[in-house]
Amino acid sequence: MSRLFGTDGVRGIANEELTADLAYQLGRAGAFVLTEGTHKPKILVGMDTRISGDMLESALVAGILSVGAEAICVGVIPTPAVAYLTRKYNADAGVVISASHNPVEYNGIKFFNGQGYKLRDELEDKIQSIIENNFEGVPSPTGADLGRKIKEEAAVEDYVEFAKSTIDVDLKGVKIALDCANGAAYKTSVETFRQLGAEVVVINNDPDGANINKNCGSTHPEELMDYVVRKGCDLGLAFDGDADRCLAVDDKGNLIDGDFIIAICAKHLKEQGKLKDDMVVVTVMSNLGLDLAFKKEGISTIKTKVGDRYVLEEMVKYGYALGGEQSGHVIFLDYNTTGDGLVTGLQVAAVVKKSGKKLSELASMMTKLPQVLVNAKVPNNMKDIHEKDSEIVEEIKKMEEKLDGCGRVLIRPSGTEPLVRVMLEGKNQEELDQMAHSLAKLIEKKVN
Repeated sequence: MSRLFGTDGVRGIANEELTADLAYQLGRAGAFVLTEGTHKPKILVGMDTRISGDMLESALVAGILSVGAEAICVGVIPTPAVAYLTRKYNADAGVVISASHNPVEYNGIKFFNGQGYKLRDELEDKIQSIIENNFEGVPSPTGADLGRKIKEEAAVEDYVEFAKSTIDVDLKGVKIALDCANGAAYKTSVETFRQLGAEVVVINNDPDGANINKNCGSTHPEELMDYVVRKGCDLGLAFDGDADRCLAVDDKGNLIDGDFIIAICAKHLKEQGKLKDDMVVVTVMSNLGLDLAFKKEGISTIKTKVGDRYVLEEMVKYGYALGGEQSGHVIFLDYNTTGDGLVTGLQVAAVVKKSGKKLSELASMMTKLPQVLVNAKVPNNMKDIHEKDSEIVEEIKKMEEKLDGCGRVLIRPSGTEPLVRVMLEGKNQEELDQMAHSLAKLIEKKVN
């Protein structure tokens, strides 16, 4: 069996790759591994709005109950809410049934430990090995020792209260448009902003099980960009299907991606003395414009591999307050243990309210440099050719000299496909296009 867990839990087409049978096995093995030795363990289960969620929840919960654990079902709720509520309810673990920003036919199962953090690889491997070894040594209690399913009706309310507590200002007088992606944010986000006094207008918050992420939310913010201008809003916020990401739209209808959000929030935190060591954790894919903006503000960065789990690892290691990705996965470690779209949106709205400035003005602290991304087909065993082939190394060096400190060349092997991604960044889009394509061609020529 190849590795079940990807970078964000187990994912696949529901009922084809991610079957009810596999969900049952994951529930059973996961409950056993994550609660070994605890008295009548409790596992929190939440999901997004996909039609396949009911089927997978039933199977997953059956697996949890079959080893004598309790399943606390919180229904449709954002992924970060499960991370938070697992801690609040003193559960031994949390599980989310969601495929995040993917289309409706996909679904996923993702575990959190009792502290609300995603699992380490070793624990995921342990869950998989129990399934592979046919549940050897896993108990099958009977009678009163079986697990029980409990519905927690207060979950949405508890998460909304928590989210509200992450800012110290009301949002009266701020007009905000929300795009809920017909996903897990459809109740929590609207409730939170309304309770804080904002004037809220909403699109894509009518989930029917099949319309999650469909031409909406953070992966398709075009409708929101138009809507913000038409409705005369101060800002717009777009979530993805499980609401762990958030992108913003300024008062002029411009997209404010994760890099801009991180820049605005980092500057604000530094001014308040809340940015530990004046340091922010980002990935190698963050725009060079962010580095240039931070240089002016006296803020440093640590760069990790792509993936919010690597950003989080670095933040936890040193206790840094802020980190994230261009995609809108932003982590405020003082508040939650994972990217939290609602918390991110609240922080942005709070800076707008406190500063009295328009979001477009706040975002002007950073100028985004053009980025060009070209894929080069490369066999899996040759994905490091750009480090080993002297002609390619020399060509990269020449390109970097040409960019003269105002750009860079980044080559990133794909984790899932036989290709490397050639990314160039600089000031001249046309020049970058030409350079990126010629470098990709050179790499393909060399591997063949």
